[in-house]
Amino acid sequence: MAQIRDYWNVGDWFPDEHPPMPNVVVHGRQPHVRGCAMCHMPNGKGRPENAPLTALPAGYFVQQLLDFKHGLRTSADTRKANTALMIEAATEMTDEEMRESAAYFASMKWTPWITVREAATVPKTRLSGNVFFRLPGNVTEPIGNRIIETPEDADRFELRDPHSGFIAYVPSGSVRKGGEFVRGGGGKTLPCTICHGQDLEGLGPVPGIAGRSPSYIMRQLWDLQQGARKGEWSPLMKPVVEKLTQDDMLTIAAYLAAQGR
Repeated sequence: MAQIRDYWNVGDWFPDEHPPMPNVVVHGRQPHVRGCAMCHMPNGKGRPENAPLTALPAGYFVQQLLDFKHGLRTSADTRKANTALMIEAATEMTDEEMRESAAYFASMKWTPWITVREAATVPKTRLSGNVFFRLPGNVTEPIGNRIIETPEDADRFELRDPHSGFIAYVPSGSVRKGGEFVRGGGGKTLPCTICHGQDLEGLGPVPGIAGRSPSYIMRQLWDLQQGARKGEWSPLMKPVVEKLTQDDMLTIAAYLAAQGR
């Protein structure tokens, strides 16, 4: 476990499944530039508590690092400590390290690993390290107005197995409702397809959003609405998010996560 949790020499179970990792991705640079793959995984898919990076346009990727570096991107939730770690890392990264990491993650194709399940009741969970883990047994509880994104296999999650994905439980009917916003605006916003493409896989420098973590998507919509993201391209999202309620954002995140399978 000490090797698995080493920020400066990231473990890699399947090195033949991706291009060679640049030094900054696998080793980082002490004291504050941790290996990118520790949090975001060698395959770049990330986990519910951080960002999925695979297939992000390289220019967009670099811009986000610069936004972190220059105080233009943070989290609207002050409890989210790993955002501070990201700001710390971006602040010390060199331009070359930014370009190398961007090129690496941009070179891989996104393949979703999240299964979306609509449900009225869900397994009871505990929160640990910003991740929901199922409690032993078959105890359930009402989902309420929540997204519960949990590892398919907690043991394989802890071992950082990139072949073990996630289940995202979402309220019944939320995928259909979210589709109304994403495809047509729902009378409150602009269709996501205008900028992110009809397949929602991105368009030019605009990132793909299909099949990504609903936890991550929800956080970004909220951060944009609250003004925690002020970077170069953030104003494009301002009219998109300004009238959305948290319920609206939840359904959008549920719909997007369900795409791409």
